[in-house]
This record gives sequence, structure tokens and C-alpha cells, in this order.
Amino acid sequence: MVGGGQLARMTHEAGIPLGIRFKLLSDTPQDSAAQVVSDVVIGDYRDLDTLRDFARGCDVITFDHEHVPTEHLRALEADGIPVRPGPDALVHAQDKGVMRARLDAIGVPCPRHRIVADPADVAAFAAEIERDGHEGPSDESGARRAGGFPVILKTVRGGYDGKGVWFVRSEDEARDPFLAGVPVLAEEKVDFVRELAANVVRSPHGQAVAYPVVESRQVDGVCDTVIAPAPGLPEDRALEAQQLALRIARELGVIGHLAVELFETRDGRILVNELAMRPHNSGHWTQDGAITSQFANHVRAVLDLPLGDPRPRAKWTVMANVLGGDYPDMYQAYLHCMARDPQLKIHMYGKDVKPGRKVGHVNTYGDDLDDVLERARHAAGYLRGTIVE
Repeated sequence: MVGGGQLARMTHEAGIPLGIRFKLLSDTPQDSAAQVVSDVVIGDYRDLDTLRDFARGCDVITFDHEHVPTEHLRALEADGIPVRPGPDALVHAQDKGVMRARLDAIGVPCPRHRIVADPADVAAFAAEIERDGHEGPSDESGARRAGGFPVILKTVRGGYDGKGVWFVRSEDEARDPFLAGVPVLAEEKVDFVRELAANVVRSPHGQAVAYPVVESRQVDGVCDTVIAPAPGLPEDRALEAQQLALRIARELGVIGHLAVELFETRDGRILVNELAMRPHNSGHWTQDGAITSQFANHVRAVLDLPLGDPRPRAKWTVMANVLGGDYPDMYQAYLHCMARDPQLKIHMYGKDVKPGRKVGHVNTYGDDLDDVLERARHAAGYLRGTIVE
């Protein structure tokens, strides 16, 4: 696995019962997965020679992030090394412009978008939205803004967790995204009710499974809470989202786990926001809430093994991220959380604590959604230090 973050750590854990020999390419020995994997190579994934040396003797290569240069992945394939997902699929998670163009071509509903060259081009895009009467651009009071603003700007490559994303209300505010000299994608501001995620897994021989569609709640552009299944989502709309994700996986040739981040709009549509071709934050609930976790099914898929049952174990499962904060005594925090909720599942990543950084998550489950939500939020808050009783 290329990448030493928490996704690699939890994927390695899922492979242990199968006796999978797991080799890791990590940036540093302190990375989350490097702390627990025995066979670790420290190196730069952006260097082709490093990648080639790492790949020798591996049966298959997979990833815990999308940042390996596409041309390097093609070189590994040319060397005869299976790469899953392959570069022709993964580029759609690496490059938002490529993703939008491909999804348009296969008829997948997306927010209106365009690659823009400068702030004037952004203003022209916003004016076009206003002229065509697209729903969405509004301020906090719900009133539409002049000229079609606000719009969303995203760097085509490299953005995640709110990084590389700008909410701009005017042409003047649209200057910062162009300072780095990288391509920028403009998207209409969607008037959505909530964010959803459809997680699916697909194997090389074409078997695919779909997990229940979840609601993903964001705080400052970072996933805070995931509820499985999404409360109040009509069955036909949940099925639509699952089928859409399965079709995207098939059309793009995805091998492994695919997370499709979605908007549920006020007028009843489902729009695709982002794609991730690896285990995903919106699927962490499956560790304790599904018969087969996203990590176990990702391992099965990249090794072309039969996939496991994705059905939930409980009526409701809630995942809450633990973000960096004030940790006076983690052992004491464990004593409190475990004594208060014996069913609570805690997953910490071994990371240095930094404000706002994802350092772990908790999973709760049960038959009463309000109770399950409260338990998850209390535990995540106590582990962060924002709740002290």
C-alpha cells in the first residue's frame, strides 16, 4: 500500500485475519500505518525509482491517497505490476476536471461547472448561471446574489478536507485561487438539503457490493459525523444513489473501494460532488456497523477475492471523528468513555495532535438514533477535550 496514513493502518488491520503480508511505502516512520506495519519502506511516492523499488515482489499495489502521479502508475503497469485501482480509473479521483468531463460523458448528474482561467472568467460563469436561471446561488438569508454569485472554486488537483476550495461572492474574491498558477474548476453553489455518500466496492472479475447510503455532516469543510443509514432518505432515492455509484465504478473501471460524495438537493435531485477511490471517512462506520467493513472488502477486491456482505449489523450506526484538541490525559479519557458506554468502539490513529487534525474516530450503534448520536458525540467530544463530564 502506498501511503502511511490511517486508511493504510486500518486496511492492514483488516488483512491480518487473512494472513496478508502487507508492505507499506510511507513518508516517515511516525506515520499512522508505519507504527504498526512490520514491512515499511520510507520514501517519496512522487519518485518513480522509489516506487519501482518498493513494488518489486508485490502481488498488487493499492493506495491510501490519490496523490501518486498518474504517469508513475502507468509506468508500474508497464512493468507488469497490478495497480488497483489502475491509473485510468484513479485519474478521475486525482483530477476534478477529468472527473467532471467523464461524468458528463456518461450522463451522471453533477453541479454545473467549468474550468476557469481568471477572475473575469469566474464572473462570466456566474453570470451564465444567473442568466440561465439555475437554482442555488444565494446568501445566508436565501436571497439570490447579483450576477449569479456565490460560486465554488476548487483546485483541479490536490484538494481535500476543505483545502483547495473557495467560496467566492464576487469577482474580487476570486483572485486567490489563481495565485498558485494551477487549473481551477468553478462550480455552481448547489442549494442542497444535506450531503450523502454512497460507498461501493468492485472486484476485477466484476463482482460489486453497495453499502447503505449514509448522511455525512461537515463542520468547516471536514467530515464530523456520519449516520448510517441516512435518516429519512426514501427507499427509491437510496436505491438511485447506490445504483449511480455502482454505475460509476463500472464505467470508470474502479477496482477496490469507491466513495461517491453526493448532494441531496431541495428539489429532490441527487448530484455527484466528489469521488474517492480508496477507503473513505464516510465508510468508517462499517468497521463496527457492517458485516464486512469497507477495509476488509477493499482488501478482498484488490486481491480479486469474493466480496463480503455489506449489510448493517444494527438499525443505526454513527461515526464521529475525533479532531485534534486538548488531551490532558488520554488514559483517563478512555476510563471515562469506556465506563460510560461499554458498547462504544474507539479507533485512534497514533497521530500527533494538531488542532483540527483527524486523530481518531468512534462508532456507536443501536435502535434509537437520538441515543446513538448522543453517545457518539459525547465520546468524540470527551476524547477531544471539549466535553469534560
